[in-house]
Amino acid sequence: MSLALGNTRTAQLPPNVNRILLVKNLPFKITSEEMFSLFGKYGAIRQIRIGNAQKTRGTAFVVYEDIYDAKEACEHLQGFNVSGRYLVLLYYQTNHKP
Repeated sequence: MSLALGNTRTAQLPPNVNRILLVKNLPFKITSEEMFSLFGKYGAIRQIRIGNAQKTRGTAFVVYEDIYDAKEACEHLQGFNVSGRYLVLLYYQTNHKP
């Protein structure tokens, strides 16, 4: 399926896509400034939460203002090498059960 004239902002997004990215395999010593520098290239960021507890080290949540910016960041930074570690990006999914 091709997009008309490359306008990705009007395309229908899959249901799993949202503004919140879960980032795994981060270097333990990464700073918030480095995170904003890396992820800010793809759009306005509302919040970044870096895990600092023993079980959450190496992970972070990145919340974008716009869902299309989150999609672009996820596509471009999947497998990106940061200090010898390859990033794993997932869309955050809440497990709502009726």
